[in-house]
Amino acid sequence: MSQQTEQEAPKIEFPCPDYPIKVIGRDGPDFQDVVIDVVRIHVPDLDITKIEIQGSSKGTFTSIRMKITATGHDQLKALHEDLLSTGRVQMVM
Repeated sequence: MSQQTEQEAPKIEFPCPDYPIKVIGRDGPDFQDVVIDVVRIHVPDLDITKIEIQGSSKGTFTSIRMKITATGHDQLKALHEDLLSTGRVQMVM
């Protein structure tokens, strides 16, 4: 007999330094500023020197990658909701 086991998602211990976040949205002249302003509300010590920005091949979308110090599930949920509520962000990973 074989026994199936469900794999659990890894547990995150908070605070979690270098927590990766990727934000994708339609490219625009102020997209980066909008994203950074929202992230700074939830992560005041955001190191903007470590932010990576990449445009899509057709120039329609921009992805912004950064690492934050995640302090808890509530912070991450609020950050996700606030980014999506801008109307500029398509996806947060």
